[in-house]
Amino acid sequence: MTNTFTSIAILKAKAGKRDELHSALLRLIDPTRSEKGCLTYMLFEDDANSGTFYMQEAFQDEAAFGFHTQTTHFQTFAKRMDDLMDEPIQLIKLNQVSH
Repeated sequence: MTNTFTSIAILKAKAGKRDELHSALLRLIDPTRSEKGCLTYMLFEDDANSGTFYMQEAFQDEAAFGFHTQTTHFQTFAKRMDDLMDEPIQLIKLNQVSH
């Protein structure tokens, strides 16, 4: 059993905001990957639904994820969410059940 915090965040762009949301999400990647507790931080876009993004993320533990949400780069993104996104982030926390 592991204490790793693993999740998938679903982020849906407002109409006409796909490119802006995409750019804002890309700006999160390098600084997040530099965080001490970050294990994985990868962005995907739904092939069938342009403007729907999935951020696959894993952190050493829930505290490291909590730290991430308080960083300047994440808070800068959070201030733009209402303008860029059609709905709030859907965060799906995952539990690893196989190796």
